[in-house]
Amino acid sequence: MLKLTSENYFSQEAAQEYFSVSQYKNFVGTYGKRGCEAEAMAIIRGEWKKEVTPSLLVGSFVDAHFEGTLDVFQAQHPEIFTKGGELKNKYRCALDIIARCERDKYFMAHLSGEKQVIMTGDIFGVPWKGKIDSYLPGKAIVDLKVMESIHKSFWVKDLGNISFIEYWGYNVQAAIYQTLVEINTGKKLPFLIAAASKEKEPDIDVISFNNQNHADTLSLVFTNIARIIDLKKGKVEPMRCERCDYCKRTKVLTKAVHYSELIGQGGPE
Repeated sequence: MLKLTSENYFSQEAAQEYFSVSQYKNFVGTYGKRGCEAEAMAIIRGEWKKEVTPSLLVGSFVDAHFEGTLDVFQAQHPEIFTKGGELKNKYRCALDIIARCERDKYFMAHLSGEKQVIMTGDIFGVPWKGKIDSYLPGKAIVDLKVMESIHKSFWVKDLGNISFIEYWGYNVQAAIYQTLVEINTGKKLPFLIAAASKEKEPDIDVISFNNQNHADTLSLVFTNIARIIDLKKGKVEPMRCERCDYCKRTKVLTKAVHYSELIGQGGPE
């Protein structure tokens, strides 16, 4: 297996050899974003990259600050600055978020661990990888999330209102990361999310899970993993969602579509 480092962690080779939470969600989707097997495979093959939006860059700016790599991030993303070298207005909220986080001792204590710790392990017969934002050995696994709003709820058919954790599938990350740490250390540590919002007045919270949450999530991952293994090995053809940007770019028309089929059934765009 490829030995993972900070330099090759996001490489095409690493994506081919290892499973990851983001890769799993690309295949399966979440309540908040439809999965697409064709797009997921195109990403693994290096044929497609997801768009990096201003919203994602704000979160990455905050991440880079707390992991101590802000200089590198700024050099890689000159588009966030004006010609005069000032941070553009749409990214300035990142500075407010950082300042709010740093005013809270409890929040910062959770971000005081070892930064960007890479762990790998066999889960359901396949190798997984994870990169922990703040690892506190023997105490906790902490991931930093920058969200539109911490307390906003999302309505999902048959479930009602759910939190951003379930909507964006962060419960999958919680379960997988706890399992990876247990494989590597023998200790089942709590997984916590240190969350900050992009609101005018940034909100902060440290969010916990329990072991039943993780067990239920791992059970769901188990039911999906066999097909993803077959997809990555090329044993089955990936299904197209026909809704994502990749499918729009590569669509080939072969027949007319009745207007009643224009509204897809279930799941977000």
